[in-house]
Amino acid sequence: GAVLEFADFKRWLVRDGREKGAEYRFDARATEPITEGEGSNERAVGVRYDGDEEVYADIVVDATGPAAPLARKLGVCELQREHQAIGVEWEMEGVDVDHPDYADLTDAMMLRLDHHLAPGGYSWMFHTGGDRAKVGICYIQNESHERYGDEGMRIDDYLERWEAEDPRLADAERIAGEQHRGSAHVQMPDGLSTGGFMAVGDTVPTIDPLWGEGIYKCMESGRAAAVTADRCLMGDDSSAAATSVYDDLWHTRVAPNIRTRLTMTRLLYLAGNERYDRLMADLDRLGDGTLSAANGGSVRALARLLHLDDASLLARFAREHLLGSQPG
Repeated sequence: GAVLEFADFKRWLVRDGREKGAEYRFDARATEPITEGEGSNERAVGVRYDGDEEVYADIVVDATGPAAPLARKLGVCELQREHQAIGVEWEMEGVDVDHPDYADLTDAMMLRLDHHLAPGGYSWMFHTGGDRAKVGICYIQNESHERYGDEGMRIDDYLERWEAEDPRLADAERIAGEQHRGSAHVQMPDGLSTGGFMAVGDTVPTIDPLWGEGIYKCMESGRAAAVTADRCLMGDDSSAAATSVYDDLWHTRVAPNIRTRLTMTRLLYLAGNERYDRLMADLDRLGDGTLSAANGGSVRALARLLHLDDASLLARFAREHLLGSQPG
């Protein structure tokens, strides 16, 4: 396995893009789309940025992330704060990746479900070589976070708690300049495209709701947008009907079974730590095939992971997510 150095990867993308004829404008803040037409015939034809600067295009792609200034104003997406996930990660050195009290993390990636460290989310430790590892936390700012979180604690406080309590991090030190922060939304997308426009990456909720994989999923959405743009330009048609091919590709290639996986995610984070322990024991007993099938959205595999005493958990899920009531 390997851990992607995202900063190096982005620099490579810029370099490769320039070699293929792309033009980049750095420190430019997109503010709103430029449109033509009205009603159902409205389409994006450019972008206004840095106040009154303008650039025009046959097809506009919004990859601005959760801010989504273009997609919002075009009515393509409506991201909701209660579904926003935030994360922070530091690369550290001096990490004991093969501590005697824990599984060996050499050349491995660990995800930890523990509301004590990440209420309503998960934490991770990714070995990057030698005594270095990426150590991070993320959680969704929703009712599960409120239920299991400690009052006054912020995400940096939870990371500091982990550093203080985990013996693998007893001698670890944060590497200056190797901090990463981000956010994404874990919800069903309202839309993905309109006339002359597509939204990719975290501009729409592209992150895998269960296990993250944000970079990979965002790149897949970019690939789907590129296929769609090529088709539109070849046919000289960038109408809403033409760009809707992107929507089909997104749902079949980028995020298949998105509704099932969202349900799995919400159920998972409603559970307490004792239920997490039982889930891990079940997965160990049932084997990798069950996890793989559940990841693929198999209802049968999911049923094998449920128990009779999960009825109260399912009832709470129905109240909070299906009936729209708030937890009491």
